[in-house]
Amino acid sequence: MDIRQLRYFIAISEAGSLSAAAHRLNIAQPSLSQHLVNMEEELQAKLVVRSPRGSTLTAEGELLLGHARKICEALRTCMDEVRDMGQQIIGKVHFGMPPSVSMVMSVPLAETVRFELEQVRLRVSETMSGFIKTWIDDETVEIGFLYDLKGVEHFEATHVLNEHLYFFSAPDAWPLQTPPGTPVPLKTLQGLEMILPGEPHGLRRIVEAAAAENGVDLNVVTELDAMTQIKELVARGSGFSIFAPAACHDFVTEGKLLRAPIGEPTISRPVYLVKNPSRTPTRACTAVEQLTLNVAAEMVKRGIWEGELVWTPE
Repeated sequence: MDIRQLRYFIAISEAGSLSAAAHRLNIAQPSLSQHLVNMEEELQAKLVVRSPRGSTLTAEGELLLGHARKICEALRTCMDEVRDMGQQIIGKVHFGMPPSVSMVMSVPLAETVRFELEQVRLRVSETMSGFIKTWIDDETVEIGFLYDLKGVEHFEATHVLNEHLYFFSAPDAWPLQTPPGTPVPLKTLQGLEMILPGEPHGLRRIVEAAAAENGVDLNVVTELDAMTQIKELVARGSGFSIFAPAACHDFVTEGKLLRAPIGEPTISRPVYLVKNPSRTPTRACTAVEQLTLNVAAEMVKRGIWEGELVWTPE
């Protein structure tokens, strides 16, 4: 079996019929049919079931398809890297970021990539961490930020920093006796009307775990899986919330929100830069990864991305 046969098989799976695949590949249908027969004989397995309505893959065919796509992608990557060796870094990089990270990282990273990697086209997709895990696993995106590695321990991860969580309130609705900026014991928040993401959200799990461990019963009156809307509600005095400082950097700077670090206990979460080790990184992706670490370190040092920097340049 050779790479041409694998490409033919991918075309059959995508076209839905041998005739459509033959037209797409610009080869005779009998020739394509013979290639399929040869593959099935070599593998000793039925790969495609043909009917008047088209062609569908068997379980064995689906398995082959997954491997075929990875092999063809690896070959394309290999060819691109060999061609680009010693030349200017060129390519596209798709980056997945949770909203709170995107708040502080997407703009400076985009500017840095455009300035330092002129032939690299960066695409940033902002979404919840759970989707980023899926996208990296199925290779929809090359690189991303995550807050936890549960279920994706096979990812290649760089621990960038640890973020401490803060309590947020509207300026005219500050509910605590201590002034903003003063550390607040977690138990002090019991009974306050909280607005938080739903329980599948990583931030919610961290907060609930800390509350349970310290015997605190949080009064969550509204659940929203949308960071901007939570901030808007809190800024309107409709409740209070808990976020990492990066998530609310804009609202705090504009005077729409006040904050206080949570203490007794301090609640923190790690931030990882991750990629799928089964995918061979392009030179463009490797360059963007290094720039990302440098920009993140700079944001932490300048106090824009508040946290304890873990990653240090080698």
